[in-house]
Order: sequence, then C-alpha cells, then structure tokens
Amino acid sequence: QVQLVESGGGLVQAGGSLRLSCTASGRTFSYYNMGWFRQAPGKEREFVAVITWNAGITYDADSVKGRFTISRDNAKNTVYLQMNSLKPEDTAVYYCAATGRPGPVIRSHEVDYWGKGTLVTVSS
Repeated sequence: QVQLVESGGGLVQAGGSLRLSCTASGRTFSYYNMGWFRQAPGKEREFVAVITWNAGITYDADSVKGRFTISRDNAKNTVYLQMNSLKPEDTAVYYCAATGRPGPVIRSHEVDYWGKGTLVTVSS
C-alpha cells in the first residue's frame, strides 16, 4: 500500500502561481512513477503530468505544457507540481497518483494509488 497526501492548493488570481506537494508513505515511493491529474466540476478526471521513478523523464499534457513543471525528491518521498501562469480553466481538484506506467500519457485505470485531492481555484 502507498498512501498519498496532497497539499498546497488554494485560491489564486489568474497569472499567479502555486506549488502542489504530494507526500507518500507506505511501500517504497521511489519504485513508482508519479503523476498529477485534475478534475474540474462536471468534467472527467484528466492527466496533467508524470515523472518517472528516477526523475529522468517527465511528460506534460498539452494544456499545461510550458506552464506546469513536475518534479520529485525521493529522499523526502515527495512529488511536486509547480504551476505558473495559472488560468481560470486550471480550476480543479488536483490528485496525486502512483503508477507503474512511465507515460507519456497515463490513463486513470493505469493508476495504482490515488491521493484524496487538493482544490485549486483560479479567479479571473
């Protein structure tokens, strides 16, 4: 079992930045590729970014490319999502995910463990 706990969500104005964190406990964090997904009200959960177990490769969804950066610190069992130039359409609950898949796109059914999510609200 892997337990994932997200933090760092909140309310921010358009153009602003937030950094989300996801701390893992349980089975060895460094064995997993880690990802971020998001789900906006009334929409399906969508892939945002993934980083391989050794942080060697990252993939981002086209909608966030150039604005969001995923990173990880295996010594701290933590994965991050730095979000810059935020837009109102980025408003969603953001979920941390542990997966055996390296990308470039992770589908929801390919996730082994989910966090409970953290809400990001971007005002216009």
